[in-house]
Amino acid sequence: MYTIEKFEASGYLLALTLVLPLSGWLVDRIGAKALYLWCFSAFTLTSVLCGLAWSANSLIAFRVLQGMSGGLIAPMARMMFARTTGKHMARVVGFAALPVLIAPILGPAIAGAILQYASWRWLFLINLPVGALALLLAALFLPPDRDEIKRRELDWVGLALLSPGLVLLLYGSERLDQTVGRLTLTAGILLLSVFLWTAARKGSRALIDLRLFKGRVFSVAVIAQFLSNGVLFAGQMLIPVYLIQACGRSPGEMGWLLAPLGLGMLVTYPSMGALTMRFGIRRVSAGGALLALVATLPLVLLASRGLNLLVLAPALFFRGMGQSAVGVPSISAAYASVDRGDLPMATTSLNVVQRLGGPVITTLCSSVLEWRLGVPGSGDLKANAYACAFVLLCALHGLTLIAASYLPLRIDHGRMDRPESE
Repeated sequence: MYTIEKFEASGYLLALTLVLPLSGWLVDRIGAKALYLWCFSAFTLTSVLCGLAWSANSLIAFRVLQGMSGGLIAPMARMMFARTTGKHMARVVGFAALPVLIAPILGPAIAGAILQYASWRWLFLINLPVGALALLLAALFLPPDRDEIKRRELDWVGLALLSPGLVLLLYGSERLDQTVGRLTLTAGILLLSVFLWTAARKGSRALIDLRLFKGRVFSVAVIAQFLSNGVLFAGQMLIPVYLIQACGRSPGEMGWLLAPLGLGMLVTYPSMGALTMRFGIRRVSAGGALLALVATLPLVLLASRGLNLLVLAPALFFRGMGQSAVGVPSISAAYASVDRGDLPMATTSLNVVQRLGGPVITTLCSSVLEWRLGVPGSGDLKANAYACAFVLLCALHGLTLIAASYLPLRIDHGRMDRPESE
């Protein structure tokens, strides 16, 4: 059963990545509202098919289809936020993120109850009434955008390079201990390199217009997103591994020990709008990055001297607060720095970079940890391997702080003020 779960989860995530580069072109072609409704309908339908699956192979196939539709929903939602909210995006996204943060807390409890009292099929079938309600609300309240449709031709060469390149990169980065994983990773890097070369030559006709990255604000915001998403995922890998393997905690205990991290994020997100309005994009994002860095430093001490729950709990809480203060302001800065007509392309670029940040930085941290654990020596030396990994994580938090410090100060009527140094 574990192998089936692993394959269907991997199939979902890889399929999601495969269609992600199409989001910008599809929005230009049929409109954001129409695309959102089609994708949500497909996601709901494939959820039902997953619940009705008659074999392991059919479940995996339906999960792949579910991932292809689900991969476009989140970018569309974010882009529509940017279109309708303008400079108030940080406030709206802060509140809209609450269900996403609450889901990891309530999700396991609800899933456990379903598995205990009903069939596993209801994990998917429960999406039918939820999806139907969401479709009705979206059809009624999402603003029409047919007048913003552009008949842009699809960059087939770019699609053939970028989508498989992303999938191969993500697939290979999770299997670096295997020869096939290293070969797959190399192939993914080659495909992405060729894509960048062709996209630079095509300009606005490319699947992703690289000229967006010539804008200073957009480029800095994308780098901040890459790093903040990367350190978030890397921490989600390193901290549980440390608690289970180095501290001997059970998976159940580990879940409770990580609860302060989610609570810290939950506390901060709703106040993003008020904080950015008062202190500005740069100060909030850089302040959050600094707080996350300071709160990660105690993990180095815990790894080298032993676990102390009185230190771990507040460290994770403040790390969650800091992490949540980096992402929303930098996303707002990225969207406000581009023209309204370029929002679909900007959405695709941001989501591709975000999706790369997690596996790239997580792979880097896990590789350093495995290397240090493989060094012959005493138990103390192996225990210090986790300290070394956390030092690297702190360094990456430092890079995030540097990137956030170069964000502009404020949003003014959908555009950014010039940096104070200019």
